[in-house]
Amino acid sequence: MAYLKGAPTRVAKVSRSVIDARKTRILGRVEILTKREVTVVGAGIFGLWQAYTLARAGYAVRLLEESREPFARASSQWAGAMIAPECEAEGAPAIVRDLGREGLRIWREQYPHAINNGTLVVAHGRDAGDLTRFANMTERHLAVGAAHIEELEPALAGRFERGLYFESESHVDARKALGWLLEQVRESGAEIHLGTKWQGGSHDIVIDCRGMGAQSDLKSLRGVRGERVLIQTGDISLARPVRLLHPRQPIYVVPQGDGRFVVGASVIEREDDGPMTLKSALDLLGSAYALHPAFGEASVLETSAGVRPSFPDNVPRILVEQAGGTVLRVNGAYRHGFLLAPVLARIVEQYLSDGRREGALFSSP
Repeated sequence: MAYLKGAPTRVAKVSRSVIDARKTRILGRVEILTKREVTVVGAGIFGLWQAYTLARAGYAVRLLEESREPFARASSQWAGAMIAPECEAEGAPAIVRDLGREGLRIWREQYPHAINNGTLVVAHGRDAGDLTRFANMTERHLAVGAAHIEELEPALAGRFERGLYFESESHVDARKALGWLLEQVRESGAEIHLGTKWQGGSHDIVIDCRGMGAQSDLKSLRGVRGERVLIQTGDISLARPVRLLHPRQPIYVVPQGDGRFVVGASVIEREDDGPMTLKSALDLLGSAYALHPAFGEASVLETSAGVRPSFPDNVPRILVEQAGGTVLRVNGAYRHGFLLAPVLARIVEQYLSDGRREGALFSSP
């Protein structure tokens, strides 16, 4: 073997740490290039949980929202935001309760600001039959008498003889939770495009969470009007959501801190998101006064109305379409958006991972 004459060739010694660092950078670039891209359309409670969950799972997420201001078109901004699967079972199919229990677990596991004080359900003596019916249609509650009610909520002392305490339930402040989710999506590195309307197209994977904005693509989707009032008073405090079973207008009163309470909510089969009507305001505020007269002196900070996207059975769906890409239409929250959003996101993540379509959520409404 011949060698060239001259100065000896100098071979630089490269340490293992340098080699490992270079390999890490290369692998990191490969990982970025091979991330599956997902476009999430709609930044309400469904869309935010989808974007948050998929970004955490390693997807390259792009979030599109038609409004320029976050949540401006989202009915979820008006929600009472109770994470209450047991109470919702009173008027919802069993699948909502079962999925909601998982949703509650995820909220408590991942959201640091959930308030885990349970729910109290009460009725005046003349409406005792409604309380009995509520107890018969729900599970995991404790029947409480006047002394226990006073212990739970001192402000209600002497006002109710019987109630039901759902200790395992939680609630959140809707707008704070939406803001936290949006910030988590942003910090994950996802692209966020406000004021951007989805035009369709050939994206690989699209998660359509537009709510009523998708009605033209989902013929069985209907709108259900809901109204609520935000009030403020320093004359009464509550530690947890309280539901009053009232013959004219059952209500929930959800404490939001600083003496603020959300009072809701009407359920009207109408696709009208105009201002609250006088009748609805009287019904809601009259029931709040029946819960405690101190609410009679509360300041009305805000009245609001929104339209809840709903399928005929009031159960949400994940509808899969294959046409130049995969479109998953996640819709039909009805009254259960905050309760079910995290578990629907988990189910979508699982579907994208292994293609499984298990359960009624993937069936046509």
